[in-house]
Amino acid sequence: MSHPQAVTAPSDESADAEVEVAVEPDSDNDVDGTVTETPAPEATRRHLVVYLLIPLLVLSMTVGAGYLKFRQSSMLNAQAAAASSVQAATDGTIALLSYRPDTAQETLTAARDRLTGSFRDSYTSLTNDVVIPGSTQKRISATATVPAAASVSATASRAVVLVFVDQSVIVGEGAPSATASAVQVTLDKVGNQWLISGFDPK
Repeated sequence: MSHPQAVTAPSDESADAEVEVAVEPDSDNDVDGTVTETPAPEATRRHLVVYLLIPLLVLSMTVGAGYLKFRQSSMLNAQAAAASSVQAATDGTIALLSYRPDTAQETLTAARDRLTGSFRDSYTSLTNDVVIPGSTQKRISATATVPAAASVSATASRAVVLVFVDQSVIVGEGAPSATASAVQVTLDKVGNQWLISGFDPK
């Protein structure tokens, strides 16, 4: 017959050791097992802001300088177009409206070289059918002057000029008759030359 064996209770030291092992936290973690992140230093954030702002500022300055240069170039081109078109309108108006009986054919034919488009065709028909024959037969002469002219608008390819015209006309041996008028002259840039494409009395 076997005898019951006695059960030996663990000593207090063993129990304490087991408890300590069970509850001892990891030295690298907090008690709840989460890891705490260290925030970025303030100096690092300032450096990031500087690195972002400097390229943006440089880009803004470059774009601004380019725009100002473009605007300045556009203004200079517009001023040059206005000046040259006013001169072309002035010279063209005088050429179109000035002639003498003995040279009307040559003078008015040469004036067509200052014109373009449908206005050139209309002027050619008018001078061939009316002005040149009338000047030759009735001894009509005309002299035009331009006391003033002003640019209305001007681009690199098209311009409008307001021209003030004084014209003196003599028929045969009669006294001269003077007229004053204003004409809106439209010009187109053909190659390097301003040519008149419209001539509208006001």
